[in-house]
Amino acid sequence: MTTDNETKRTRHIEITPADLPLHCPTPEMLLWNAHPRVYMPIEKTGEALCPYCGTKYTLKGGPVSGGH
Repeated sequence: MTTDNETKRTRHIEITPADLPLHCPTPEMLLWNAHPRVYMPIEKTGEALCPYCGTKYTLKGGPVSGGH
């Protein structure tokens, strides 16, 4: 169970295929509170959760289909 304070701290960011490959922190995040950059696979599920800061990422349009 999450408390109201935990819910308010959770960030949710919607990204587009143009933002791939997904990494956190993103360029828009401030450097003073940044953690090490981590790349996260989001293409298959359409969602990813940063293991460092807990930011939830959602891929606009859902999972990417297709390939080479």
